[in-house]
Amino acid sequence: MSTAVNQPQPDPAQRSFGELVGEVAQDLSTLVRQEMDLAKAELREEAGKAGRAAGAFGAAGLAGYMVLLFLSIALWWALANGMDEGWAALIVALVWAVAGAVLYAVARSQMRRVRGLTRTAETAKQIPDALKPEPGGYR
Repeated sequence: MSTAVNQPQPDPAQRSFGELVGEVAQDLSTLVRQEMDLAKAELREEAGKAGRAAGAFGAAGLAGYMVLLFLSIALWWALANGMDEGWAALIVALVWAVAGAVLYAVARSQMRRVRGLTRTAETAKQIPDALKPEPGGYR
């Protein structure tokens, strides 16, 4: 029952109750569908951000593992074989420590960009209170 923008709307007093209820139901259905579409789009966007942040955290975890591995090897070589091989392994471990710190900082900044369903929450607030269910159900 949607009407074109330029056409004049008929007087609601001359329309039947059934027509008015049908139009309200159609408008409500459109509103709910649009809210669902917005929520889906927002979830996709936020899931992408969270996925990238999770990947960066995973890379930071791998870098942390490598730090422990090379620090352990460096300590072992330093004690077992003298300072030359040990210092070389320690330098490699320090490089991994820097890489881990950088990856962690990137992951943290990406995670801070994840905000949730802000647009959906804002538009849902605009739905009139009359259309929201009562707490505790209908009476």
